[in-house]
Amino acid sequence: MTLSPNLAQAQDRFANVKVKATAIKGSVHMLTGAGGNIGVSAGEDGVLIIDDQFAPLAEKTAAQLGQLGSDKPKFVINTHYHGDHTGSNAFFHSHKGATILAHENVRVRLADDEKVEPEALPAITYEDGIKIYFNNETLHVMHLAVGHTDGDSVVWFEQPNVLHTGDLFFNGLFPYIDQGAGGNVVGYMDSVSQLLAKIDDEKVIIPGHGGLSNKKEYAAFLNMISETFDYVKALKQAGKSLDEVKSQGLEAKWQSWSWAFINEEKWIATLYDDA
Repeated sequence: MTLSPNLAQAQDRFANVKVKATAIKGSVHMLTGAGGNIGVSAGEDGVLIIDDQFAPLAEKTAAQLGQLGSDKPKFVINTHYHGDHTGSNAFFHSHKGATILAHENVRVRLADDEKVEPEALPAITYEDGIKIYFNNETLHVMHLAVGHTDGDSVVWFEQPNVLHTGDLFFNGLFPYIDQGAGGNVVGYMDSVSQLLAKIDDEKVIIPGHGGLSNKKEYAAFLNMISETFDYVKALKQAGKSLDEVKSQGLEAKWQSWSWAFINEEKWIATLYDDA
């Protein structure tokens, strides 16, 4: 078989990526590789996963799930539609028999993308949320109206008290807010505020990106967004152009939050657009 240049390039990009598992509490584990962090429930009922990273990593992810009990997850929950969280949907549905669940807007956005296979579409969708009873734990799947996109969900494992936030949390990083898919800065802050009001200091948080976290770090993340938004908004209202704000930059204390995908200039542009 001859690989297309794009597929060959993608496989080369992920050739050296290792998918690793970290045990958290109860049935819950986290898988890291490239893209969004994967939440896992593994136990006597089988395996359930939250998000599934990029398509070229599907077999590596399945192999790691096999080490946890089964490489055939019964359910895949998508926290939103981006490919670094849904890229292996088709693989896990077609080859492993998984049922895919997501907010209804996730299905709409995936279906509108001609590059997405029909097998990758969620078979079960919801408006506000759904409860799943699995491996002697209760999973609360909850939709947040506006944030990273218009189809964000978080998953709370009630008994072990673990929360998977999807991309409503980039731990220690400037977040990506998809303003072309219903996301905006004010809505993002509101969604994070809602979640912070629901959680306690004991909760373990699996962020969409970054290491395992807690309420204190999540609150610091919200504070960063709020402070940088107010800073950029004030400059915009003072008549400064986007280029002028980029040239001035943010306060030095935020430099460590910049990363490859959302550097300081991109974050300033996101803030300026919604200010």
